[in-house]
Amino acid sequence: MRFVTKHDVLIIAKNSGRLMIGIGLMCLVPIIVDLGCLEFNAVGYIVPSLISICTGLICIKALDKYSSSRIRLKHGMILSALIWLWASLIGGLVFYFVTGINIIDGVFESMSALTGSGITIYPDVEILPYSILFFRAFQQWIGGLGILVLIISFLAKPGAVSSRLYQSEASDERFKPTIRATIIETLKIYGIYTLAGIILYVLAGMPIFDSICHTFTTISTGGMSIKNANIGFYHNDMINLVTIVLMILGATSFVVHYNIIKSRGRALIRDLQFKVIISLIAGTTLLIYFISNIVPMDILFHIVSAITTTGASIQSPTVMGTWPANVLIIIMTLMIMGGSNGSTVGALKLMRVLTFFKGIYKNLREVLSPNSVVNLEISGKKITDDLVAQSGNYITLYLIFILVSWILLCSYGHDPFNSLFFAISMQGNVGLEIGQMSQTLELPLKVVGIFSMWVGRLEIIPVLVTFRAFFEIFKR
Repeated sequence: MRFVTKHDVLIIAKNSGRLMIGIGLMCLVPIIVDLGCLEFNAVGYIVPSLISICTGLICIKALDKYSSSRIRLKHGMILSALIWLWASLIGGLVFYFVTGINIIDGVFESMSALTGSGITIYPDVEILPYSILFFRAFQQWIGGLGILVLIISFLAKPGAVSSRLYQSEASDERFKPTIRATIIETLKIYGIYTLAGIILYVLAGMPIFDSICHTFTTISTGGMSIKNANIGFYHNDMINLVTIVLMILGATSFVVHYNIIKSRGRALIRDLQFKVIISLIAGTTLLIYFISNIVPMDILFHIVSAITTTGASIQSPTVMGTWPANVLIIIMTLMIMGGSNGSTVGALKLMRVLTFFKGIYKNLREVLSPNSVVNLEISGKKITDDLVAQSGNYITLYLIFILVSWILLCSYGHDPFNSLFFAISMQGNVGLEIGQMSQTLELPLKVVGIFSMWVGRLEIIPVLVTFRAFFEIFKR
C-alpha cells in the first residue's frame, strides 16, 4: 500500500508556498538593525529572502489547482519537517553571505538558533555584526513558539490547514475554540513576557541591545548569547535572577499562563508540571550544594538552564567540565527530561516522563494484585493505556537517537563523557556544553548535529514520516 502518492507531494508543495514567503519576510527584519548600525550587509539578507519568497510564490501559482485539496495529518507532518529544513537553509545562506562561513556551518548555526539549541559554530561571537547577533536572537524567538505557529497566525487561512500544521509541530494544547485564536493569544502572552524581560534586563543594568537579544533567547529557552561568556559576561546577580525567572516562564505551559489572570495566580500553583519543575530545581540544587563545592548561584542557574533546556550559562564550558561527574550526570538527566508541554522547551517534556512512570506504577500494582483495577490520572485527567504506550515508545526512540549520536561522536575520537553530554544537549535542544565540543566538530559531525537538533525539535515522528515518504518516492 502506498502511503504517499504524487498527489500528496503536490499538496505539500502547494501548502509550503505561504510558509516559504513567511520565512523570506523574517529574513528581512534584521535589515532594520543593519541600517541603523551602518553595517551595509543588507544584500546578505535580501538575497536569501528573495530566494524563499520567489520559491513560495512559484509553489502557490503553479499548484493553484491543489488549493481545495484536503490536507491530512501526514501532509502536515511532512510539511513541518521540510519547512524547518528550508528555514535553516535560508538562514544558513544569510550567515554564509554576511559572515563568510561555509554553508554547512551556516545551516548548523541556523538550525541551532531556530530549534532553540543555542550551540554556536562561531569561536568569537562578539566580533559579529550587530545585525547577525540580532538575527540569531530573532531566529530563537521565532523558533521558540514554532516557525509554523507564527507564520500561520499571520499568513495561513483558518481551518483544516492551520489545524494540521499546528498538530504537526508537536503543538496539541489549545485554550481557545479555534487554532488560530489559540495562536494569537499565545503570541500576545509571548509578546508581553518579551517586553517585560527587556525592561527587567535594562533595570538590572544590561544595555538595551543586549536586553532585547537576551530576552529573545531566554524567553524562548534558546540560550544563544551575544557574548562569548554568555550571561556570565555581566557578573551581575540581578541579571542572573532575571534570566532564571525568564527561563522558568518559558518552560511553563502557555495554557497555565493564559489561566493565571483568570484564577488570580492559582493556575500556576495548581499546575502539576510547574510544581514538578520547581521541586526538581529546589531538590537538585540542594543535593549538588551538599555534594560539591560549586558556588550556589552557579548551581541554581545551571540547574534551571538544564531543566528548561535553555542552555544559558554563567560559567564557561571549560569550567563546567571540571565539575564532579555526579553533578554533570544530574544535569544531563534534567536535560533529558525538559519542562512543560505547551511551552517553548525541548527534550522529552515532563508530561511524557510522568505518564511513563505512572504506567510503570500501574504494571507493578497489577503484578502485586492481579485482580485489581488501576485507573491512572494526572491532574484529574484520565490516562489511557495507549497514552502510556505512546510515551514509552517516544522515550525509547529518543534515547536511541541519543545513543546513535553518542556513538558517532566517539567514533571521531571525542571524549566519551563529553560526547554523551553533547549528544544529549543537541537532541534536547539545550545548548549546554563541557569542553567546547562545538568548536572542534568535524564536518560529518556537524551534519549529525543538524539532524539531531532537527529531530529533537520536531519530536521525531514527523521526521520518520518524512523519511518514509521519501523512501516510497525514490523506491519507485
